[in-house]
Amino acid sequence: MVGSQSDSHALVKKQQSISTFFTKKAVAKPPPVLTPKTSNTSNGTLLGDKDESIFIGSDEDSERNSVEGRSCSAPKHVYDEDGEYDGGDLTGLPARKKTRISEPHEDSQGTTFDNHLTSTTANEIRKPKRLQHTSKYVFSSSPSRDEEDQKDDEETKRRKERLHEKFVKKLGRPDSIAEIKRRNWVISEETTEDQNNAEDEEDDEVDVNSKPASKGRKGATAKKGASKLTPMEKQFLDIKQKHLDTLMIMEVGYKFKFWGEDARVAAKELSIVCIPGKFRFDEHPSEAHLDRFASASIPTHRLHVHVKRLVGAGHKVGIIRQLETAALKAAGDNRNAPFVRKLTNLYTKGTYIDDIEGLEASVGAPSSGAPSTGYLVCITESNAKGWGTDEKVHIGLVAVQPATGDVIHDDFEDGFMRSEIETRLLHIAPCEILIVGHLSKATDKFVQHLSGSKTNVFGDKVRLERVEKPKTMAVQAYSHVSNFYAEKMKASSVEKDEKASKILDNVLKLAEGVTICLSAMITHLTDYGLEHVFDLTKYFQSFSARSHMLLNGTSLTSLEIYQNQTDHTEKGSLFWTLDRTKTRFGQRLLRKWVGRPLLRKADLEERIAAVEELNDDQPTVRVDKVKHLLSQIRSDLEKSLIRIYYGKCARPELLTVLQTMQRIATEFVSVKSPSDAGFRSSIINNAIAALPTIAEDVVSYLDQINPEAAKVDDKYAFFREEVESEDIMEHKMGIASVEQELDAHRPVAAGKVKKMKVDYVTVAGIEYLIEIDNALLKNVPASWAKISGTKKVSRFHTPEVVRLIQERDQHKEALAAACDAAFAGLLADISSKYQSFRDCVQALATLDCLLSLAAIASQPGYVKPEYTDETCISVEQGRHPMVEQLLLDAYVPNDTGLASDRTRALLITGPNMGGKSSYVRQVALIAIMGQIGSYVPAESAKLGMLDAVFTRMGAFDNMMAGESTFMVELSETSDILKQATSRSLIILDELGRGTSTHDGVAIAQAVLDHIVREKKSLTLFITHYQNLSALAKGFENGELKNVHMRFTETGDAGQDITFLYEIGEGVAHRSYGLNVARLANVPESVLDIAAVKSKELEHEASEKQLGHLSRSLRSMLSNHNNTQLDLLVTGIEQL
Repeated sequence: MVGSQSDSHALVKKQQSISTFFTKKAVAKPPPVLTPKTSNTSNGTLLGDKDESIFIGSDEDSERNSVEGRSCSAPKHVYDEDGEYDGGDLTGLPARKKTRISEPHEDSQGTTFDNHLTSTTANEIRKPKRLQHTSKYVFSSSPSRDEEDQKDDEETKRRKERLHEKFVKKLGRPDSIAEIKRRNWVISEETTEDQNNAEDEEDDEVDVNSKPASKGRKGATAKKGASKLTPMEKQFLDIKQKHLDTLMIMEVGYKFKFWGEDARVAAKELSIVCIPGKFRFDEHPSEAHLDRFASASIPTHRLHVHVKRLVGAGHKVGIIRQLETAALKAAGDNRNAPFVRKLTNLYTKGTYIDDIEGLEASVGAPSSGAPSTGYLVCITESNAKGWGTDEKVHIGLVAVQPATGDVIHDDFEDGFMRSEIETRLLHIAPCEILIVGHLSKATDKFVQHLSGSKTNVFGDKVRLERVEKPKTMAVQAYSHVSNFYAEKMKASSVEKDEKASKILDNVLKLAEGVTICLSAMITHLTDYGLEHVFDLTKYFQSFSARSHMLLNGTSLTSLEIYQNQTDHTEKGSLFWTLDRTKTRFGQRLLRKWVGRPLLRKADLEERIAAVEELNDDQPTVRVDKVKHLLSQIRSDLEKSLIRIYYGKCARPELLTVLQTMQRIATEFVSVKSPSDAGFRSSIINNAIAALPTIAEDVVSYLDQINPEAAKVDDKYAFFREEVESEDIMEHKMGIASVEQELDAHRPVAAGKVKKMKVDYVTVAGIEYLIEIDNALLKNVPASWAKISGTKKVSRFHTPEVVRLIQERDQHKEALAAACDAAFAGLLADISSKYQSFRDCVQALATLDCLLSLAAIASQPGYVKPEYTDETCISVEQGRHPMVEQLLLDAYVPNDTGLASDRTRALLITGPNMGGKSSYVRQVALIAIMGQIGSYVPAESAKLGMLDAVFTRMGAFDNMMAGESTFMVELSETSDILKQATSRSLIILDELGRGTSTHDGVAIAQAVLDHIVREKKSLTLFITHYQNLSALAKGFENGELKNVHMRFTETGDAGQDITFLYEIGEGVAHRSYGLNVARLANVPESVLDIAAVKSKELEHEASEKQLGHLSRSLRSMLSNHNNTQLDLLVTGIEQL
């Protein structure tokens, strides 16, 4: 009985299992005696709590007939010969050897089944199982039920209702018969004979899965979406899983496609249509009702246009290409498999060099300011020391420009304000930043601020990427860099060994932070196939090599070196003023010159002498020749050369580059040495002498190329016949042979259709078609394949033509591969001469920059500055270089005289809007222009060698760092006091105005006194604190001098002010703020009250000061104290 009870519990359990209503019984015995056809039963009872089917089909009539023909007392519960309850599944089962005794059941005419049943009886009882479709009706409509069965049925019903709710919740649309039929059909299709799942597992399956459980084997838990993926989608997902941060574009035939979430992003960025579907790549249940991915597509020939837009928007883009063609695939072993595809290209803003124009606009087009450099910067930080304002961090930095091969490295310590890293990032202006490891909070916020702002600094959003930094990174990096360069040395030729080992020594001497960044950058660029940029170690340079003037980040912004402060574009900047270059590579070099003014007097005099010679009043033939040569160059040779070096250059571009280089080389072909150039300047002579050196190499490469084929990008005829490789010749002969066979096949084909001759026609791109008049179709053999036709004619391919076309296509594909290999070999050969070609382009860039500065020098009012070793700025009638170009009116010139041994500081006062800031900027810009090697806007200028220009102008706060305006002001001032030397120019604009008057005056006075006495720097100090003017009395030799911006007063009580914009000696004792308020259209009622208050306050202050002076005078007369006389005189002056 124990066994019977357990069987009974098992019975209950089986009745509770929903999956037993529609799954077959699994047995490990021989095949069943009866094998009725399968039916769609999977969802019959799952989707409704009524006992009737929702499926309507032709089989139901027969089912209904069979049910009507049966006895109404037919047993609902059917047992096999073991006496085991079959759960309603009436499929025929084989007899089992092992038998068990189950509890008697009284619903089958009182008969008790045991293990002594005869086969006949068993067969009679199993007879209803022949009608499989009726099983569910029999099960659910039996009139005879005992109490236990009713109880079980209620439990089953509740179970079904629960499952139905879950089903509706997950998949919805319970009333959609077509939808359910479709799904049911899919489930039925997957049905298999064996089911080994326990009932509990099946229950869990129904709960967990987003679809009804199938009648499958254990794999039934697999999601429908996964089973519906095409091989191509699986291919895509395999690649996508490894590059989840990348926007993938997949080549599919003649289109490139985006899938899933990538399609949504691409549709938004490119304004193309996105076909709806699954957006997620993880088979989420929320998208289980969708059976395909969302997609968007672009045509093949527009790929690089769209890639450029995507990387410009800050995305990382990957291109998955087909690595085999249809013809070669058809002939290969994997003809039934999907095309082999791999990720062939990765692009970001900084690494996208596949486009001829790149991401930059053409010369002369308005640029968005700084972000034209295309640098990738890698930063790592270590050893954060100190706390608060004493914090010190050590930063390593490597910047690389893949488009030109330039590499900058630096290792430095930075303070609380992170001014050092700011200076470097503003100079380099990167388009992408790679952060190695963890940055301190302040550095991270600063980098985020610089990169996230669309207008603040770089004029565009900068892409940020982070990589891990293991604890042993320093050792790993050293080993990685050593191995990288050791392998490069092995690959190099023997005569370069000494030079290569010297380069390796220099690289291994780099600081630890720089080595870590270099290693990370090599790894990073390897993903993009650009790691070769680090081979060109000739172009490694340290940022901190002090061969140029230091312009920190604040100075670059305040003085508008690269972009203006109004709309952050290039127009109105110093670079815009000086840029008269004709080429892109010349423009890039001039940008470096502007940001890095020279320090050595000899270098400056050499450069300015070259500018003077090119600016000669009597233009010579040689100068015109150089100008004409530069005007003919249309392409960006520097970028094209690096694309050749990377093997990414197209055939038309290669032809253009080589022909341009030939034109450059032949223009001065007679120049064998610098002395032959005929100029006085050694810079010009050396640059011109470098141009013809490449002539021989360029001609040898051009001799291999067929120019007509190269122009139209014809790879098959690109090489001239005499230099074609054996592979190319072999496949061309193969194609010719096939075409000859095709021609010879025409008479044979004509004979078969009983015609004198047939000609091949080409229709809709399909070649070698034989046209037959429709009246003669009876003569066409059945083996001929009809391709197309009209009312009059039909077009056919014969079996022989089909075979020969396939053979020809295979030859064509192999020929294309051979041509590509030969072209890649040519590019590799040219890249071995990269160094000499690059030197030639750099020489041309130098000439372009010198001619640009000469064009500036030729403008009226510009003068050649005189350079001196002493620290001084002596300018007569100087003007602001940018404002005078933008102003319609004439700019008012001013004199400046500063020298470290005489007057080295000017305390400038004057009314608001009187021109104080323009004056101090003018002085700084003239000094910078002079040290660039340019003429300056003045009547005469004598300039000393400044090592830096520091500015503290304008009011900014840093809310993200919790720093007020005044805090930022004093932090910048603190940095200036630490970094400035006696050869620096310091500009301080209204220091101390961010706090109360007494504190502000005290700080301003202390700072000014420290700079003039201790630092001895050249200083321009703007203030509205007239009390500071008394400080000049403390300097007997006139080191500090009071000057003011002149103005005149007219009207009632001097209300109308005329600004003269001239500098004059003395102090302006009023700032005339009310006049500015009037210009700003402040309401008159407010101005009237302000004017009354102003007079009251002035009167009170005067009375107090007068009372103080009278007391001082009385005290001096009574005590005969002469020491107070000076203070008394000063007070009277101020009054």
